[in-house]
Amino acid sequence: MLDKKHIEELKKIVGEEDIKTDKIHLRAYSYDATKEHYYPEAVVFPQDEEEVSKILKYCNDNKIAVIPRGAGSGFTGGALPVNGGIILAVEKYMNKILEIDEKDMVAVVQPGVVNAHLQKAVEEKGLFYPPDPASMDYSTIGGNVSENAGGMRAAKYGITKDYVMSLKAVLPNGDIIRAGKRTIKDVAGYNVAGILIASEGTLAVITEITLKLLPKPKMKKTYMGIFENVEDAMNAVYKSLASGAMPVAMEFMDSLVVKALREKLAVNLPDWAGALLIGDVDGNVEEEINYQLGILEKSFKENGCKEFKVARDENEANEIWYARRNASQSITIYGSKKINEDISVPRSKLPDALRVITQIGEKYGLVVPCFGHAGDGNIHVNVMVDGSNEDEVKRGYEAVEEIFKAVVDMGGTLSGEHGIGLSKAPFMKIAFSEAELNLFKRIKEAFDPNGILNPGKMGL
Repeated sequence: MLDKKHIEELKKIVGEEDIKTDKIHLRAYSYDATKEHYYPEAVVFPQDEEEVSKILKYCNDNKIAVIPRGAGSGFTGGALPVNGGIILAVEKYMNKILEIDEKDMVAVVQPGVVNAHLQKAVEEKGLFYPPDPASMDYSTIGGNVSENAGGMRAAKYGITKDYVMSLKAVLPNGDIIRAGKRTIKDVAGYNVAGILIASEGTLAVITEITLKLLPKPKMKKTYMGIFENVEDAMNAVYKSLASGAMPVAMEFMDSLVVKALREKLAVNLPDWAGALLIGDVDGNVEEEINYQLGILEKSFKENGCKEFKVARDENEANEIWYARRNASQSITIYGSKKINEDISVPRSKLPDALRVITQIGEKYGLVVPCFGHAGDGNIHVNVMVDGSNEDEVKRGYEAVEEIFKAVVDMGGTLSGEHGIGLSKAPFMKIAFSEAELNLFKRIKEAFDPNGILNPGKMGL
C-alpha cells in the first residue's frame, strides 16, 4: 500500500511535478488496448536512468509494486497495475534517440522512443530498422522489446529480438546492468539480453537499447493474390517460400474478412474471392524484384490463385494495402466484442490451423474471422461475440482455449507478438510443462526476489 510517506519519499527523487496521484492521471494510466481498468496508486515520470534506479531501490525496500509502461498500447494487459502500486512511465522524458551510428549501423535509443520516429530518423540517413508493429505510430521501442513485437515485415526481416544488440536495464534492487555488447558477435557470458526481451517488464526496467540497422532497400513493389478459398492460400504460403521467394510481407485474409471488407467498406474484390494474400517485395535492382514476383506468381497459381496483381504505382499499392489495414475494423459486422488472439504455428501447419479454427467456431456457434502474418505463421484469430450476451462471451473464451490447445498440439504457440500479460496467463499451462513453468518462476525470483516488478503477469 502506497501511503503519504511513500509519496513524499518518491517526490524527493523525481520532484513534485513528476509524481501524480490525481484521479485524471490514475484513470489515464489504468488501461491499455484491452480496455480493462486497474488503477495505480501513483504515476511516476523518471527523467533518467539514475532516477529509475533510485525509484526501484526505494520500492524494492518497501515492497511497492512497480509497473513499467511505454505507450500502453498492448493487447494483453501487460502494463496494467493489477495489484496497485506505481506506474513507471517512460514516455515523458526517456524518449530520446541518443545516437545513430552510420559506420557501425546501430541506433542507441531510450525506451520511450516511438517506433515510427526511429524509422523516420534512420531512413533519413539511408538506413533501415525493419520491425514494424501495426502500432508503430505510437508504440515505443521499450514496449516493443518488452513484448518482442513483430510486424508485417517479419516474413523477411524477423522481429524485434533479431535487432537488439544490447540493453541497459535497472534491476529491482536498483543495480544498473548492461546486457549484450555493441558488436556483431558476443558469446561471453549468459545471454541476459535474450532473457529480458519479451519479459514484459517482470524482470528489470529497460533504460537504453542498442539496435542493429540495415541499409535501406532502394526499391519495393506490392502484390496481391486472390484465391477461391483459404486452404489454397495457406498452401501457397509455405510452398512459395520453400520455392525461394523472400517477400518482405505476406499477409492473409480469410473469406469472412473478405466478405466484411466488401460489405462494410465496399472494397473492390471479386464476388468469388475467398482469401487474399498481399505483401511487398523489395531489393536494390528491378531484376531482383521481378525475379521474386515471378516465383510468387508461379507458386501462387500452382496452388489455386485465380488472379495475381502487381501494383503499377504507389496509388495502386495503397489500394491493395487498404484491405489489410482495415481488416480489423471491417469484421465488427460479426459482433460487438472481439476476442483477439495472435497464435503462431509452423508455416506448413497453416492449412490445418485455419481448418481447425473454423471447425471450433462452428462447434461453438461463433464466427471466427482470421487474418494476419501468414509469411511467418502468425494468425490473428478473432472470436466475434455479442458483448452483452454473457453466455456467448463465455462460449467465446471456451472456443479460444480449445484453439490454443489445438495450436500447441501442432507445434505452435499462444502468442506470436502480443505477449502473455494478464489475459493469456491462465493458458500458460497449455503451452508449457510444470518443469518449464517452475524454471520461469525461478528466473523471476533470481531477478526480482520481492516480486515488485509488474506482478500478476505471465502467470508468475
